[in-house]
Amino acid sequence: MKRSLTEKETIRFCPVNRDEWRAWLEENHAQEKSVWLIYYKKNASGRLLSWSDAVDEALCFGWIDSTARGIDNERYMQLFSRRKPNSTWSKINKAKVERLIHAGLMTQPGLDSIEIAKRNGSWTILDDVEELVIPDDLQQALSDKPGGNAFFLKLSKSERRSLLQWLVMAKRLETRQNRILEIVACAEQQIKPKIIQWKKPE
Repeated sequence: MKRSLTEKETIRFCPVNRDEWRAWLEENHAQEKSVWLIYYKKNASGRLLSWSDAVDEALCFGWIDSTARGIDNERYMQLFSRRKPNSTWSKINKAKVERLIHAGLMTQPGLDSIEIAKRNGSWTILDDVEELVIPDDLQQALSDKPGGNAFFLKLSKSERRSLLQWLVMAKRLETRQNRILEIVACAEQQIKPKIIQWKKPE
């Protein structure tokens, strides 16, 4: 399988512990755009840095995790990058930064990324999604179709959350309307939209 240009060109780093990862971020967060962080899986004997701790340190510097790739039975690597201005904030990461702020671990770049998100709306755009609140336009469309609303509510929480996020992230009204049509059409036929068909059930 061909590797992406991002994977080929981005540097790799395997810190021995959380302190070394933080030290790398202190030195490189401003000049590097991304890094493949290599660390051990949960049950591996050499595991010294957990995924949660790695994300904590990244958030402190305005960075965030994304794509993961397996390396072998014990190790994998995950792409960490500078957070884009319009990058959304999950409920988990907002709770993390609150704790990190109280602990005095957040740096100015990390605090700046929060302020930018609060100004442009990306800080709160997923709040209703996290709480599984169905927007009025989608609710009305589902209610107009026999069995549509019932089928939607039978989807797992993770599936509904994925669909709601897909909907709210539409940049244009036309795109949003088309996504509503697709969600409703699938619900009426009692099938899952393609965007979540690949996902495993909870």
